[in-house]
Amino acid sequence: METLFKVIDDTANILRNKLNCTYLEAVSETGENLFEKAILQEEVDDVTKKRVEKEYERVDIEKLSKESIRKAFQLAVLKGMKEATQPNHEMTPDAVSIFVGYFVQKLMEKKDEFSILDPAVGTGNLLTAILNGNSKKVRAYGSDVDELLVKLSYVNANLQHHEMEFFNQDSLQPLFVDPVDVVTVDLPVGYYPNDEGASTYRLRAEEGHSYAHYLFIEQSFRYLKEGGYLIALVPNNIFSGDEAKKLHAFIKEEGFIQGLLQLPLTMFKKEQHAKSIFIVQKKGATATPPSQALLVDLPSFSNKEAMSDIMSQINEWFTAKQ
Repeated sequence: METLFKVIDDTANILRNKLNCTYLEAVSETGENLFEKAILQEEVDDVTKKRVEKEYERVDIEKLSKESIRKAFQLAVLKGMKEATQPNHEMTPDAVSIFVGYFVQKLMEKKDEFSILDPAVGTGNLLTAILNGNSKKVRAYGSDVDELLVKLSYVNANLQHHEMEFFNQDSLQPLFVDPVDVVTVDLPVGYYPNDEGASTYRLRAEEGHSYAHYLFIEQSFRYLKEGGYLIALVPNNIFSGDEAKKLHAFIKEEGFIQGLLQLPLTMFKKEQHAKSIFIVQKKGATATPPSQALLVDLPSFSNKEAMSDIMSQINEWFTAKQ
């Protein structure tokens, strides 16, 4: 994994200087080269090509596990994001991605295959982590408004040999996706600037811009099958404030809350940015409310003993749910 990261990093720096682009753009370019086993950039001269090819020879990507590839690619993307000024260029923490993957696996346990959508797919790290923790056949879809992030997702999925369909668009507009079994999303928090686009949503604001994170929840329900699950990373304060009454009413009418797991505050630089894992099932013929919702304050992921206790409680909850 470390060798692959070093190869991606070194070649991205070489390409960045030759292509006069950002480091993140160069990561996507070198990732495509690795997948295609060729230097695809026509602007690159022969001397630079030989330098890059020599770097690629240091690693045999076909012999690496999908998780090793994901983690190496993730490290390069994280490095690039530190340089980037765009506020939407953030990645779901690794431990959280794997934890969400565990919930997807448990909830889809009885299915032979299933479909999943991430409407704010970003670099694809959350979605590929979920797929890497799952052995079943999965139809996966990702959508994001940011062109560079979608390209990074596409490269990330290709390197890990995951079949996925990506859409580079405003995910709050209609998607060309059939309803899925699971929607998983790290909610983009803030205001949605397209008031006309928001006008079709029940969770729109009466005045001014609407909350994007509210609209993403409603959009997720639109693309869920009956009985399907939404697993969302939500801000801890999502259910507070005057606007939250509407959200409460919407969720009560459309679904059954299965669980709310507050992530450790130590994961976040500021407490106001803290998030929780919110699990809700869309109503349908096969959907039933749990006898008791799973409400948990998660300990630090590095505290193995406390996490072991929590996992035992969660497994007991799943056993009782069945």
